[in-house]
Amino acid sequence: MRESLQGKLHKRADFASRILAGHRELVVYLPPGYDENLQQRYPVMYFHDAQNVFEAHTAFVAGNYWEIGETAGKLILAERLKPMILVGIPHGGDRRVDEFTPSRNPQNNYGGQAALYGRMLVEEILPFIEHQYRVLPGAKNTGLGGSSLGGLVTMYLGIRYPEHFGKLAVMSPSVWWDYRMILRKIVSVTHKHRARVWLDVGCHEGSNPRGTLRDVRLLRDVLVRKGWKPGVSLFYYEDPQGGHDEKAWAARAPHMLQFLFPGAKAQVELPLALDLAG
Repeated sequence: MRESLQGKLHKRADFASRILAGHRELVVYLPPGYDENLQQRYPVMYFHDAQNVFEAHTAFVAGNYWEIGETAGKLILAERLKPMILVGIPHGGDRRVDEFTPSRNPQNNYGGQAALYGRMLVEEILPFIEHQYRVLPGAKNTGLGGSSLGGLVTMYLGIRYPEHFGKLAVMSPSVWWDYRMILRKIVSVTHKHRARVWLDVGCHEGSNPRGTLRDVRLLRDVLVRKGWKPGVSLFYYEDPQGGHDEKAWAARAPHMLQFLFPGAKAQVELPLALDLAG
């Protein structure tokens, strides 16, 4: 357990999945005051790729991580973010692409286990956390977030499990997967639930930044056409300097958290970019 004035991290080595067999050490951030306010319950947000979100030494590029615990702690103390619990789910290593993709990629014939990953999350991880910690129930108190393929699987699971996830952080999502199949999934949505969605993209992502920007704009436009309300249930942001890396996502994380779980003094200071003709 690592403690600070802004909260503390728990490592839960006692979680194991039967659905996706294997051990996963969950990382749990508890907010300031958690151990003192024993009657209080908290909203919770789950993050994919815990290795890159909570700690510098576990990140894919050592030292470059989201700093999400430190950021949340500062925002909570400043009353800009609701006191909340954050949970990191480690990716499956070599199985990461399979677990984060909703379909098999016909070009490479791999991927497509996101439904199983979602079952692990909903049937095993959520009950585990709800049993171990003082979590507020219901979709309005539960968020899910990730970047790149983690952003793709967040959007997919958000529309697949609207009764569980009411807040989604879809950061630099891999819309390109399987000929933009996520757009077809959203178009086919029939339920009326519209989660609160933070959607963003950097203007300098990957080897084809124009194509990446085009794809995420298409996702934005489909969401609007399906009933998401700009500035209300959808915040879309294009980061003029953003690349496809943890540094960029860390810079946008304070605004993302405040949009999804605003405190009394929340300030989302980024421009609301919703030019649908863009």
